[in-house]
Amino acid sequence: MSWVGPIDRGWVVRHEVPGPDVDEFAEPDRIIDALGRRTTDTLLAVQHPHRTPAARAEGLGLLDALPTARATLSVLLRKDYRAVTDVVAPYEVDGPDGTACGLLCMVDPAAVDADGIGRVRHSEEIYPEVVAERAEVLAGLGYATSAAMLVPVGEQDTLTAAVRRTIAHRPPEVSTVDSNGRRHRLWLLGPGPARDDVLAEVAAHPLMVADGNHRVAAAAAAGLSGLLALVTAGPRLRIGAFHRVLMGTDLDAATLRDLWRGHGLTVHEVDHAAPPEHPGTVVARCPAGTLVVELPTGGIDHAAVEDLLIRDALGIDPEGPHVRPLAGDRPPPPDADAVLLLAPVPLADVLAVHAAGRRMPRKSTYFTPKPRSGLLLAELSGGRGPRP
Repeated sequence: MSWVGPIDRGWVVRHEVPGPDVDEFAEPDRIIDALGRRTTDTLLAVQHPHRTPAARAEGLGLLDALPTARATLSVLLRKDYRAVTDVVAPYEVDGPDGTACGLLCMVDPAAVDADGIGRVRHSEEIYPEVVAERAEVLAGLGYATSAAMLVPVGEQDTLTAAVRRTIAHRPPEVSTVDSNGRRHRLWLLGPGPARDDVLAEVAAHPLMVADGNHRVAAAAAAGLSGLLALVTAGPRLRIGAFHRVLMGTDLDAATLRDLWRGHGLTVHEVDHAAPPEHPGTVVARCPAGTLVVELPTGGIDHAAVEDLLIRDALGIDPEGPHVRPLAGDRPPPPDADAVLLLAPVPLADVLAVHAAGRRMPRKSTYFTPKPRSGLLLAELSGGRGPRP
């Protein structure tokens, strides 16, 4: 494979992804609850084997639980999937949060161009400990069960039309609607001029990681030459909000108000405030009050919230256990001390940061719609996973 290429050996779901919709579970407590209701033969159990009731009862960590994950995956591959070889997968998802049309294929996460610059470039900072753990999982499982989402960085979108030419008048191999009403359709494309043309479009520009920064870094750290990715230019990608939650701090609205004002911030006490639609303010919702804080101009809101509001004013490590990221479409935990609501980052700001060779703060962008996990799995070369 060049730095982009086909899936040498993959597995396409026969009917529906086994178990609950894995993409709807991001928080550990929700994953544990879902696995407590159905623990066997699900993709969720493969992705989170250390959070099943059995693993938790034995006190198993993630790496200790990997043999069970491999055994479960082997059962799923025989029962719920069919094997495919040497294919790429044109893919389209559309729903209330946008439309993405692109190509599922393998991408080398460590590839560089003639100037030594990475062809796949991160959009956000990452958590090193998360990368290390996921690298072990990728190598140990031997399969990619979900795809990163990569966006070409170019002046014009030529990829969408190229993909749509390959699927014109062809029924999809897989068509399904997820729990949020998004329609996902997947086609398979074998060797030939049409595949060569669409892969050339994928490789025509550098790719920015829109979703899956940790997955991309983990694949590179594991020494894998291939990463399963949906490469898409839209045509209607959206960036949703990513908030911050304060947990276990014992800080109430009055204390937050005084600490933030003590650091020179303008803080308004209000009865209610909707989440901000544009950068420049943050809404802090507490059990006993709501605050609106004006942020400094000229920067990224998430950086200001983490550095100024959380680290400087509150003395809390924004990467520590008292601060959690929260995607805009997820409910906050009921025992939160405060939910800091931020506006979605404009795409122009993300691209400007990217063009300057910098990265956004961790968990600051939430691109939608995303590909659905489990419709197409890719076997990874060098992995230690099952061989059905």
